[in-house]
Amino acid sequence: MAEATVTATKPKARPSAAPTSDEKFTTPGFDIPKFELPKFEIPKLEVPAAFREFAEKGVTQAKDNWEKLKAVTEEATDVLEDSYSKASKGATDYSLKLIEAGRTNANAAFDFAASLLTVKSVAEAIELSTAHARKQFDTFTEQTKDLTTFAQKVATETVEPIRDGVTSAFRKVA
Repeated sequence: MAEATVTATKPKARPSAAPTSDEKFTTPGFDIPKFELPKFEIPKLEVPAAFREFAEKGVTQAKDNWEKLKAVTEEATDVLEDSYSKASKGATDYSLKLIEAGRTNANAAFDFAASLLTVKSVAEAIELSTAHARKQFDTFTEQTKDLTTFAQKVATETVEPIRDGVTSAFRKVA
């Protein structure tokens, strides 16, 4: 059997984090080889006339399409502004009609309450109540018809410019 010998090695000293003033810190030098890049000349190519003509036609067509698209976009903006103003005015008018209907119904309710205070018998109160209910039902039916008709009119007036504008735009683009 062979004998193994063990040799003790001394641990390596760690370098300190910051060098002291008497120690000089040197960076290892790496030499970058110096060489010049070769100079390339861009060859002068003659573009065929057919290709140049094709490119000019493409640019001209792109400009024409851009002008058409710009005109259509401006028209669409005008149509939307017009439609929005009509919708806004229609909503305001519809709200005013709702307020008027509410005022009419409130006045009818107060008139009914005042009439109830003057009745002298239960039969007269029932007759007055029945007449008031019939009158209110007829009024409500009429108000609903008017509001529905007005809402349809506003919707038609609001959508009509959009429909006409879109139709016109598609005709111009096509």
